[in-house]
Amino acid sequence: METQATINYNRIADAIGYYKANFKDQPSLEQVAEHVHLSPFHFQRMFKEWAGVTPKQFLQYLTLGHAKQVLGSGATLSDAAFEAGLSGTGRLHDLFIKIEGMTPGEYKNGGEELPINYRFAESPFGSLLIASTHKGVCYLAFADEDRTASLDLLKEQFRNAQYHKAGDGWQDEALAIFAQDWSRPREIKLHLKGTAFQIKVWETLLKVPMGGLTTYSEVAGSIHNPQAVRAVGSAVGANPVAFLIPCHRVIRSDGQTGEYHWGSTRKQAIIGWEAAQMETRVA
Repeated sequence: METQATINYNRIADAIGYYKANFKDQPSLEQVAEHVHLSPFHFQRMFKEWAGVTPKQFLQYLTLGHAKQVLGSGATLSDAAFEAGLSGTGRLHDLFIKIEGMTPGEYKNGGEELPINYRFAESPFGSLLIASTHKGVCYLAFADEDRTASLDLLKEQFRNAQYHKAGDGWQDEALAIFAQDWSRPREIKLHLKGTAFQIKVWETLLKVPMGGLTTYSEVAGSIHNPQAVRAVGSAVGANPVAFLIPCHRVIRSDGQTGEYHWGSTRKQAIIGWEAAQMETRVA
């Protein structure tokens, strides 16, 4: 059964998709509200509560021109003032995200004897499934399927692990990123299964600030392997912790949003939402 938060996000996503498909016609608030089966008043209020800005303001963050402006701002991964593991900006929040790679022994034989806690939670972008080991968060995925199917996808990662339906402190710190509570710095620990190359790419993505964007070729250049653009794309796609490692901030060099494991509309929603958070807190 869908939660109200997920129902609301699905309406927002539907509206974003409509705006993107009909942008040239500049649809009115009334037209989009009718498309998502809401009155203009309720649609405007719901959207403002979700994004912090009006639908019209939000739309500007989804345009090709905005993406190109961000990419052309002159700041690159190589000279950004965000060291490996630091995500966000002082204007908005400080998050220290540290990746620890699993040892071969921790995931051999399908993670045999590896205890994993898991639970379902809500986010501005739909339901989530989050899981953690005793060392940190090991999995975060949007639960678009029913809960049984979503849990099965997690269990495919570690077929022989010991699963416990339970929350813990690692999960709490990670989920707080969606609460927009920037009153104190948070340290988020990730305990991930990945190759040395994948982990290097994931660490590099943590340098991209909220509201910022980068490209696959720029990521490849920043890890001193400019020919590895396709390999970078594969590593981005293999990211096991949605949102925390911001693979959604990687777009194509021409400014197009590009593909996303969790759907292109959700990618656009996250990019626009982050831009709106930056804008409203700077204003």
